[in-house]
Amino acid sequence: MKIASLVSQIVLGIVFIFSGFVKAVDPMGSMYKLNDYFSAFGTTWMEPLSLTLSMILSLSEFVIGFAILLGLKMKYSAMGGVLFMVIFTPLTLYIALTDPISDCGCFGDAIIMTNYETFFKNIFLFAAAIIVFLYRHRFKSKLTDKSQWGLIVASVIFIAIIMLYSMRHLPIIDFRPWKVGNNVLEKMEPVQEEIIEFTFIYKNENTGDHKEFDVNNLPSSNEGWIYVDRKEKILQEYIGPAITEFVILDEYDYDWTYHYLSKPNFVFLLFAYDLNTTSRVNMKKINALAKTAEEKGYNFIGLTASPFNVIDNFRHEVQAAYPFYLVDDIALKTAIRSNPGIILIKEGVVIAKWHHNDTPKFQKVKKRYLDRY
Repeated sequence: MKIASLVSQIVLGIVFIFSGFVKAVDPMGSMYKLNDYFSAFGTTWMEPLSLTLSMILSLSEFVIGFAILLGLKMKYSAMGGVLFMVIFTPLTLYIALTDPISDCGCFGDAIIMTNYETFFKNIFLFAAAIIVFLYRHRFKSKLTDKSQWGLIVASVIFIAIIMLYSMRHLPIIDFRPWKVGNNVLEKMEPVQEEIIEFTFIYKNENTGDHKEFDVNNLPSSNEGWIYVDRKEKILQEYIGPAITEFVILDEYDYDWTYHYLSKPNFVFLLFAYDLNTTSRVNMKKINALAKTAEEKGYNFIGLTASPFNVIDNFRHEVQAAYPFYLVDDIALKTAIRSNPGIILIKEGVVIAKWHHNDTPKFQKVKKRYLDRY
């Protein structure tokens, strides 16, 4: 049990730290996932609390994991680990059985797991949490109480700073398919096509024998063979594209996706999934960037899921002279964690991304990107 308790302490601590950290670097993504839960369970009235809850969840996981891994205040941290698993293990079982959403989001966008994989993972962690709790007296820190609490407070401050920075700017680590350097056009293609092997079963009318044939060796009816059935064997599973539902449409439903994403020149994309909630704080900076970019011959377009009457009102309100197109709201939220946010793209490759709080001046963009690529 000494080895088992030590292994449980290390595994539980590391998993909790990792789970809390990857959600903390993307608090908006965790908020969207909680909103998916609220929508699936019919509790949309809780959506105003989703950002606060996502931050509390991330912070709690990280701090509990940190304390368990270092053996700090084990009376409380071990209990915290057990309580976490008591709550989330039954929840993930229910999600696995009912499948209201495809991914629980327990590791953010860093690791995507099926609902059953998540449940079995939690069973293992639940066992580890119980072992750590039962043998918590063995994890005696040599630090004083004051030092232990000091480290715990430091971990709280550390993860809180990461969350606040990622909210005010962009996630410090981007796990999504729209991260800088990725080719968006490639990410819109299936990762792996499905390959199926067909075997055909025929019966010989003369002898009554049944025999299997492959597609390249089918028998002739002149020889007395008649088709009976077929069998399928999947040799390679289909894996869909990382980017889905990203289609740029104008008011006439004309598709401009390939036109803009495949351009050999730079294109500035302004992502604003909901213009009713889009921040107006930095729109003057964005408009200045757009004006200069268009004067220099670069396309600058807005992408939103809001209807065109809302688009017209927004453009008039903020004096946006550039055109807007329609894109699915989930696709927009996935691309960038900012409303609005800017992505610079060239020939399908993501060159740079900016939160609206970090809207750059054109000369800075030109010097750092336009003149270098």
